[in-house]
Amino acid sequence: QVQLVESGGGLVQAGGSLRLSCRFSGRTFSNYAMGWFRQAPGKVREFVAGISWIGAETYYADSVKGRFTISSVYISNTLYLQMNSLKPEDTAVYYCAAGWSYSDPEAFGSWGQGTQVTVSS
Repeated sequence: QVQLVESGGGLVQAGGSLRLSCRFSGRTFSNYAMGWFRQAPGKVREFVAGISWIGAETYYADSVKGRFTISSVYISNTLYLQMNSLKPEDTAVYYCAAGWSYSDPEAFGSWGQGTQVTVSS
């Protein structure tokens, strides 16, 4: 069974940066597409970024394109989300997810517990 544990959230001022981490265990990391989702209070969950099982392809939502970077380090079974130029509207709980398609939000079936990101104006 896949287990995912996120870390790295926190409070940051607008324009600042944060890097989220997600530690993967329980299965072979390189066999999975990985992604980051977020959910703000009162809003639907948003698919933020995805990376293919070999790390060669990535997907970004228009809302974060050019500011966020998804990456993975297979030797440590860790997924990252580097978030730069943060905006108050990026405030949300961020979730790491594992699945079988890096660009299809419906393809993710394993989830972490989430980490809070708060961006102050």
